[in-house]
Amino acid sequence: MFSGSIVALITPMHEDGRVDDLALRRLVDFHVAEGTDAIVAVGTTGESATLDEEEHCRVIAQVVEFAGGRVPVIAGTGANSTTEAIRLTRCARIAGADAALLVTPYYNKPTQEGLYLHHKAVAEAVDIPQILYNVPGRTACDMQPATAARLSHIPNIIGIKEATGDLSRVEPLRRQCRPGFLLFSGDDASACDFMLQGGNGVISVTANVAPRLMHAMCAAALAGNADEAHAINARLDGLHHKLFVESNPIPVKWVVAEMGLCPRGIRLPLTWLSAAAEPQVRDAMHQAGID
Repeated sequence: MFSGSIVALITPMHEDGRVDDLALRRLVDFHVAEGTDAIVAVGTTGESATLDEEEHCRVIAQVVEFAGGRVPVIAGTGANSTTEAIRLTRCARIAGADAALLVTPYYNKPTQEGLYLHHKAVAEAVDIPQILYNVPGRTACDMQPATAARLSHIPNIIGIKEATGDLSRVEPLRRQCRPGFLLFSGDDASACDFMLQGGNGVISVTANVAPRLMHAMCAAALAGNADEAHAINARLDGLHHKLFVESNPIPVKWVVAEMGLCPRGIRLPLTWLSAAAEPQVRDAMHQAGID
């Protein structure tokens, strides 16, 4: 069910910060039409950190409704409070999401045993497929492959989004985790090679603005067509890097607004893309053929 180009969808907002429901529907339809393989609702790129719990659950439910079964929906439901993560994951199950994506608890810096017990508690509390999410650059917490391997033996923990960009992790994850455990890159810049080394796909920021190319690159990589995958990825390379010239999702929301798909809205403490950064991001758009 889950493979290929999985977009880490932005949450479109009006300039006053309110969620734009019409733009959200438009974005879901856009991704279905452009070949995106699955959608993550309210992940990091969806500004999960600044949506309150009611909004968080409502956006998940809307994305499930708007997708209408045309593509799988994975709900971002992680939190640094285990009880909050359980509540959000229950919301995802009730809304009909196909899976939940749970980031490692941020800021409180748990041990590896704490990570294991946190994810085990959520998995046992909510009967929905769950994907681990390791992104130490944001959380100050790094789930080691051995911990992911322990968690992989819990039946409804089905995969991991590994966002370190460290390709040396692919082999130990494949070797130590149970057969069939899904491996997703969370780093666009290294995702092509991640898949060529045996990964199942990428949960992508770049897919917000170049979904068709990301789908094509992933399809080639998953088929083992390295030359084709690298050729497509070369067109995307500027976006992979320049969409992080300021904190995600600042640049990607600017591009999606430039494409006419959402208003110029973002929530503090994030700010709109600076004028100084605009030319860098625009050059990357042109490289990828985005008007």
